[in-house]
Amino acid sequence: MKKITLFIIMSCFSSYNAQVIFGDNIGTATDKTSVLMEFPNAGNRGIILPYITNKVGTPTPGSIILNATTPTAAKVEYYNGTMWVDLSVQTANISSYLGIQPPSRENPSAKMVIGSTSSTTEGILVLESTSKAMVLPIVSSHLDIIDPAPGMMALINNGGNKIMAVYNGSQWAFWTY
Repeated sequence: MKKITLFIIMSCFSSYNAQVIFGDNIGTATDKTSVLMEFPNAGNRGIILPYITNKVGTPTPGSIILNATTPTAAKVEYYNGTMWVDLSVQTANISSYLGIQPPSRENPSAKMVIGSTSSTTEGILVLESTSKAMVLPIVSSHLDIIDPAPGMMALINNGGNKIMAVYNGSQWAFWTY
């Protein structure tokens, strides 16, 4: 019932092209004009990517996943339009995490679209906008995230230096910009 209620609420937001802030009504972005989705300004949390155990099919450019096709060699990857790009650098064994995942498969046509009333783009969560983006959860240090889950992403803001961090289940990888 909670999923249905969340879906209805999110559908209402997306049909008005509104910004969605998860967790509070403040978020982290000071200028909200280019933000489609963001997370609360407090807490040491990240966003967890979907665990993909079968990469069959044509991915959508911009897709970000935890590739668990081989659970003993899992990696965080994103699709750049022509190939999967490794964001993890090293592999992780996430076999024990897959054991706690629900055994049933999701509805392959199920998806949440934010920023538009519909989308032909494939994905479980589709942010559909030509002028707005998602702001990752912001933390001061990846070490502040207690017991991170495989596939977790966060933005580290350490005194003005911003670093994207991804966790593959055994170690963090860092990407600066």
